[in-house]
Amino acid sequence: MKILQNLVGGRWEPAQHTELLDLVNPATEQAIAQFPAGSVADVDRAVGAAAEAQRSWAQLPVAERVDRLQAWATAIIDHAPELAELECSEMGKPVELARTFVVGAVEGFRVAVNEALTYPFTEQFEAPDGSSTTIIRNPLGVAAVITPWNFSVPMLLTAVGPLLAAGNTVVVKPSERSPLAAGRLFELADLPPGVVNLVHGDSRSGEPLVQHPGVNLVHFAGSVESGRKVGASAGGRLVRSVLELGGKDPVIVDADVDPVTVAQAVAVGAFLNTGQICTSMERIYVHEDVADAFIEALIDAAGTFALGDGHDEATVLGPLVDDRQRQIVHRHVNDAVAKGAKVKIGGEIPDRTGYFYPPTVLTDVDESMLIMTEETFGPVAPIAVVSSFDEAVKLACRTRFGLAATVYTSNPDHIAAATRIPTGVTWINLWQGGSPDGVFEPAGDSGMGASGARASYDAATRPSSVFAAA
Repeated sequence: MKILQNLVGGRWEPAQHTELLDLVNPATEQAIAQFPAGSVADVDRAVGAAAEAQRSWAQLPVAERVDRLQAWATAIIDHAPELAELECSEMGKPVELARTFVVGAVEGFRVAVNEALTYPFTEQFEAPDGSSTTIIRNPLGVAAVITPWNFSVPMLLTAVGPLLAAGNTVVVKPSERSPLAAGRLFELADLPPGVVNLVHGDSRSGEPLVQHPGVNLVHFAGSVESGRKVGASAGGRLVRSVLELGGKDPVIVDADVDPVTVAQAVAVGAFLNTGQICTSMERIYVHEDVADAFIEALIDAAGTFALGDGHDEATVLGPLVDDRQRQIVHRHVNDAVAKGAKVKIGGEIPDRTGYFYPPTVLTDVDESMLIMTEETFGPVAPIAVVSSFDEAVKLACRTRFGLAATVYTSNPDHIAAATRIPTGVTWINLWQGGSPDGVFEPAGDSGMGASGARASYDAATRPSSVFAAA
């Protein structure tokens, strides 16, 4: 069985602590690799290597850093099928879906890295009296990057692109539930030793990494509970943090849309990647005029999502990442049923090997139910029928989360009203997508810190001003 190693200062090496944990394929429930549990010693070595490399990396011309990172992107594209296979084996994502997201992430990485070529690392302003002000944006230093298990390669690339292009070095701790693809991704990186470092493990490496005095920025994507701890730890040291946490994203289906077409789109938004997407559609508010047709079409669409091992081309929905996640999903469904919700399709754990859960449609839901208030992160579409668009907006706003929202309507006034929903992203008549120049910041418990385009470079640098007399 493969035993994963840490990447420290350009060398792959065993962990300082000898305890190993099993990585289990969620489709077969069989262990496929082992990885280090993590330790303070491992983190110390990685942060030290990153700090040693950072000065020379930052002194390279921006164009040279960009060229090195673009070469890495090319290598990733060349190995996209392999990375997709690894993501499938470690967290269950169907191979073709994984490959699509890897390729999309590389395209985004290329755009984000190229942003460094036009970003104003240095700006000078002249005053009428002949004096000048020069604004210099320097890299922060060493960034700790902790990535989630649901999109190990895409989320890692999204985080590190601007950080590295701006002149920082990184220490990455991938989720202990999906370390394989992240490790292979770094094997493809032909960068100076210490610019990128990788430490495996659970909280035994995550906590000391966040708390390490040599870390100057923490970039974390994960649960709200963990994000609060990360933010508190970083804030206590007066270190900047960028947090992308959970969501309970609302969907509004207005009376003036084609309910069948929209239902097919919502099925994708609710069930894709077995619902394990931070911006999955987790609360669906449908106008009563189209509710019956929408619900019927959504049930029909759910029946087309074939369950199976993601290596099988016929599979549309792979397993959930592990049994712990499946039990969360099933608990939310059972809680809803106990409080009066109706299961229209799905809702039962299959009698088969693997952590599978079927696409599930619930109706007659309300805000007393976990399924409408807590992040489910599974293939469940709970539907609440509303009498007006305004009622839907009010319900969509009634949450502690604020990651994204999706609205289907052709009414210009309703589109304008949808902007009242406090989220980082609002999609109108589509789900996912947007301009590479887009910037967002989560609201509420979904996180903090703006990302995207120039905002990612603002977060990766510290501005200072130099004033010079005439």
